[in-house]
Amino acid sequence: MVASTGMSLKIVFLRNISIALLLAATLLISISSHGADPMQEQTYQDLVQTYTEWRQFEQPPLRDGAPDYTPRRMQQVRTGIADFRQRLARFAIDAWPVEQQIDWHLLRAEINGLDFHARVLQPWYRDPAYYQTVWADQSDTPAHEGPTHHALLELWTYQFPLSSDEQQCLLNDLQVIPPLLQQARGNLTGNARDLWLSGTYNMRQQLTDLQALQQRLKTVSNAQLHSALRAAMTATSEFVDWLQQQAPTKTGPSGVGIDDYTWHLQQVWYVPMTWADEQRLLQRELHRAWASLQLEQHRNRKLPQQQAADSPASYARLADKSAARLMEFLHEQDILKVEPWMEPALRAHLGEYVAPDQRNFFSIGAHLDPTPLFTHFYHWFDLARMHEQPHSSPLRQQPLLFNIFTSRAEGMATGFEELTMHAGLHDEHQRSREIVWILLAQRAARGLGSLAAHANQKTMTEAAQFHARWTPRRWMHRDLAQIDAGTPAGEEAGGAIDHLNLLAFEQQLYLRQPGYGSSYITGKYQLDQMISLYAKQKMDADQTFELSEFFHQFNDAGLIPMSLIHWLLTGDSSGVDHIMQVAD
Repeated sequence: MVASTGMSLKIVFLRNISIALLLAATLLISISSHGADPMQEQTYQDLVQTYTEWRQFEQPPLRDGAPDYTPRRMQQVRTGIADFRQRLARFAIDAWPVEQQIDWHLLRAEINGLDFHARVLQPWYRDPAYYQTVWADQSDTPAHEGPTHHALLELWTYQFPLSSDEQQCLLNDLQVIPPLLQQARGNLTGNARDLWLSGTYNMRQQLTDLQALQQRLKTVSNAQLHSALRAAMTATSEFVDWLQQQAPTKTGPSGVGIDDYTWHLQQVWYVPMTWADEQRLLQRELHRAWASLQLEQHRNRKLPQQQAADSPASYARLADKSAARLMEFLHEQDILKVEPWMEPALRAHLGEYVAPDQRNFFSIGAHLDPTPLFTHFYHWFDLARMHEQPHSSPLRQQPLLFNIFTSRAEGMATGFEELTMHAGLHDEHQRSREIVWILLAQRAARGLGSLAAHANQKTMTEAAQFHARWTPRRWMHRDLAQIDAGTPAGEEAGGAIDHLNLLAFEQQLYLRQPGYGSSYITGKYQLDQMISLYAKQKMDADQTFELSEFFHQFNDAGLIPMSLIHWLLTGDSSGVDHIMQVAD
């Protein structure tokens, strides 16, 4: 099952995080002293060494047993960024193979990412959710979406009942929480109201998760582990109380502003677009999706309506048939080279039956036909591939920092929904084509809301309202009713988000991580561009375009920005060239 094996590289990395932190603590000396002779030509191996040192530097040292995000450490970060930029500038890469040039750009993107965090986003100062340690579920992308600290407790990686080694790992993870939250009280000096209110919920959720963990450990006779768990629960509860006490003083905006948003989009995520470019694109896709849905519904008007699964057994049968249909289609239609590990990766995440009054946007569609959603689960193919076929480049074997993988991960998953529809996946299930257009419209709407929030043109609540009201068939109106009743996205009468409020969750994520809300559509657009140019080049060379060949090369590039894959597959570096030109 990919849930236990497809992410083993990541799990090993996470379990050894304390070792990495200790190594980083010894590295905080003059970074420039490690640089090679500036007169000596720098090689690709020098780049790999620089990357290794960069990753060690990016890991903060420990302070009282927790990662250090204090102002003093942040000053060291700014000094280190300047030093690494000087080292990067010594490389003359024009004569390198494109594969190696791309790795140079990946290192540049990560350095710029830390710079953006230090100068603009400042999650350790502005965002209480940054201090969430406990994560119950695995992300479907290479790393968690949005900013996270460096010593997470990934509950989903533990197998219960716990072995003695697992108990020690859990103990180590829990012991981070009290000193980290104590440090957070001194660090959180920002004035971003929406981030503060919504982040308070994350910490409430952490307390709920710790309480559930306490129940799972009732039969474990490990006094030290139980003591650490109680201390973590107390620290989290007291931190929530402190956040609530501070909330009335938080009155400022949470968006990063248009100029900084564009800088991050181009110089960190390597998307050769601006905030305004994304706004125009998403508006176009929103209206295209709505119009296409109306045409699809007209075409299907004489067909019977889809009937939703009405029991756990009926949903299980529906999901099983859907997964089999998708995998058979990919193989028989030569869409992808289907590997033995792909179907298990998909089947580990087929979902389960949800009662009608509890369904969110995605589960509504999934109970009619989960196949459109399963095409988005290309994510799980990606994660399994990282484990089964690790990239040869050391810079692409681990998840890129700062969600730099997002245009590729979310853009491909979204693009695959419409691509497989046009290739014939739903020809015998015409009503399911309607679900594809609904998915696209919802993603365009939520992205437009997030763009307005980052421009500080809308609050998080207003962005959520736009998001829901432009989602077809009112599939997000259950969440919207709570917000329209006067409850902002990110809080309710008791200060907590309904655990099913997908609307608040998504808009909070997109506010915490600039560019994420629009990445589904922007990445899909970049995929369309890539296929278009690749196919034209095949035509110009009197060769046949083969979809499976394209995706084989596409997947071999790794989970890196779309613009860099475009360069590798087509030889067209114009997007990357533009990014470098506007940086000067």
